Amino acid sequence: MELLQQALDFFRAGFNQVNAVQGLIIALVAAVLLPKLARLPVFVVAATLVHVVVDALLPVLTGRSALVLPQVLELPFWRYVATLLAGYLVVILILALLKRVLLRR
Repeated sequence: MELLQQALDFFRAGFNQVNAVQGLIIALVAAVLLPKLARLPVFVVAATLVHVVVDALLPVLTGRSALVLPQVLELPFWRYVATLLAGYLVVILILALLKRVLLRR
């Protein structure tokens, strides 16, 4: 039961990471472009990659700071990426299922 609770907490943390304007826009575009649910893992990885790139480039594009590359050799970065993967899995799946239900009619 403890392991299940940890897994749910991990997905909840990922959902909270994605549940912002940037994440919801990326997830919505991914869900609209998703041709079938079998391609979901590819779209989740692509959405996560886009999110990480936007996180790095957004301060540069707004003129707030210079380009700072993510620290890909550090464990917290990969923990962040894993939570994003979990969050995008949940959000894109929900949006894709809503799309399927709404377009059937």
